[in-house]
Amino acid sequence: MSYCLKSESLLDTGPIYVRENGHLYMVNQGSGTVKNATPKPRPFRLFSKGFSVELCMNREDDSARRERTDHFIFTYTKEGNLRYSAKSLFGLVLGYISDNVDHIDSLIGFPEQIAEKLFSAAEARQKFTEPVTGLRALQKFTEAYGSLVLCSLCLQNRYLVIAEKLEEIKSFRELTCLDLSCCKLGDNHELLEHITKEALSSVTRLLLKDNCLSDAGLRKMTAPVRVMKRGLENLSVLDLSCNPEITDTGIGYLFSFKKLNYLDISETGLKDVKAVIQRLQTQISLVHSKVPLKEFDHSNCKTEGWAEQTVLQWEQLAMKTVKPKENLKSRTAAQHFYGKRRRIEEPVKCTLVQTRAKDSENLQFYKDKVQNCHFPLLKKEAAASHQLKKNKEKSLTEQERERTSKQKHMCLTMEDWDLLNTY
Repeated sequence: MSYCLKSESLLDTGPIYVRENGHLYMVNQGSGTVKNATPKPRPFRLFSKGFSVELCMNREDDSARRERTDHFIFTYTKEGNLRYSAKSLFGLVLGYISDNVDHIDSLIGFPEQIAEKLFSAAEARQKFTEPVTGLRALQKFTEAYGSLVLCSLCLQNRYLVIAEKLEEIKSFRELTCLDLSCCKLGDNHELLEHITKEALSSVTRLLLKDNCLSDAGLRKMTAPVRVMKRGLENLSVLDLSCNPEITDTGIGYLFSFKKLNYLDISETGLKDVKAVIQRLQTQISLVHSKVPLKEFDHSNCKTEGWAEQTVLQWEQLAMKTVKPKENLKSRTAAQHFYGKRRRIEEPVKCTLVQTRAKDSENLQFYKDKVQNCHFPLLKKEAAASHQLKKNKEKSLTEQERERTSKQKHMCLTMEDWDLLNTY
């Protein structure tokens, strides 16, 4: 038995314990004797030396949800090793709320700085592009922050975006500039009716170029202002060009816009242009401009606000629906081989914005008082010089009166002096 113990001792198997008569004895490996001793605890290793750990999160449903790695920041060291560190608590909470932004009850009274970061985080996750939850989340922000979410909206030639995201567009409040050029909306479109509501009473610049409008559309658009004195009462710039159904009768509805400073009615269906020019000048003091005005330059109107990238995401989704599929290439090639015309798959773009008919007359108007108010310093200087001239003339007349009075006193005779000396 001792020989076996010595041969096995080379394998370094550790201490050996023997139980005899109900007692536990440890065998001394040096002498081969057995002694009664309490066993010493060996260091316990939970995992083996070759054990490795794989970092996995949200593995409950891998097919429906992707692995969450946004709780960590992955970087590389100088040696090229991958290193990850945990994000801040604020970043984790912000990510969680943005994932469930449609469940927020209200944001009224919430700090604007934190709300902007929350909106950007939800926008990066494309939460506002979802059909139902995106609209509900966007309404929470627009109700609380109004023009901060969007103050200017340019939807020029984006009729697909209007068709797909009409309810989302109607949720914006306190807009000051709205560009709907070349959208072919017509007189009965729901968006034109929404423009006249109180939520968009702050609009000061409205561009409705090439929208198939007629006199009936202008009558509906101006009805709240004419009857109830609300709606587009703050409108300052209005573009109605390239709407050939607008006639002299429709221009009469525009006289209710008392704050209107710039108007463009080029390429409309006016019959008596001179009479219309005279009416605009006498009714609302709009003067016909001989040169194009920069206020109607569509490049100045841009989408500005927190939701600027959201509108771009809507546009990208709308363009994907009309983008031709790759499997149609063979079909178009076959049609070209047999001499057939290829079907146009791309949407027709509006060319009226870039080019205008050369023979058409420029009918842009401006308010003369607005133009003159750009030179207040010249007016002040002219008034000051006029006042100075008056003061000089007054001083000269007073000096002449004093001289004449002195000359009269110097013309006394010797008899008059003798009379004065007696007193």
